[in-house]
Amino acid sequence: QVQLVESGGGQVQPGGSLRLSCAASGTIFSSDVMAWYRQAPGNQRELVASITSGGTTYYVDSVKGRFTIARDMAQNMLPLQMSSLKPEDSAVYYCALNRAGILYWGKGTLVVVSS
Repeated sequence: QVQLVESGGGQVQPGGSLRLSCAASGTIFSSDVMAWYRQAPGNQRELVASITSGGTTYYVDSVKGRFTIARDMAQNMLPLQMSSLKPEDSAVYYCALNRAGILYWGKGTLVVVSS
């Protein structure tokens, strides 16, 4: 059983920064890929960033250079540092764990970028 709990969402002005965090509990394997997804109203859920236990990262083009994903294997934490935020970054952000193609989800945290 895997549980994922996100925190750190809120409202921020364009150009601002926000740090999301995900606490993972249960059985976590080093082969699991951890990721952040987001879903804006009317849009499909999209992969924002992912990271393997070896530190290999992926970022969707729209956030490259602005977002940084990290992974604390010892404490099973997954922070996402978001900078230079834009209104189009507004969405519910979900923490996810990908285990051989099976996705486990958190409940999400809302990020609103607005002046």
